[in-house]
Amino acid sequence: MIRKLTLLLAALITSITVLAADNQYVLGVDGLACPFCGYGIEKRLNKVDGVTDVQVDVGESVVHVTMQEGKVLTEDRARQAVDEAGFTLRSYSVAEGRTGGGNGQ
Repeated sequence: MIRKLTLLLAALITSITVLAADNQYVLGVDGLACPFCGYGIEKRLNKVDGVTDVQVDVGESVVHVTMQEGKVLTEDRARQAVDEAGFTLRSYSVAEGRTGGGNGQ
């Protein structure tokens, strides 16, 4: 029984490690005023190659973007997508505690 629990725990830890290998970015975006704005930027960022998840916090004017392992969201690409959605990129950073492409490179 203990051995099965140990194996289950090891599998869970491995799964969490694999999920953490995704590249995650935090984008500060000016102009996010309502949920419709959030939907617009989410829709545009989801068209970027390698994006697996976009979470928009309209209240904080922040967008969290998750990329596939091995894919990188450069600051230039993020700025282009945000501009195309009709907003302004205020800040760009790799999420703390996550692997990234070395500051978007």
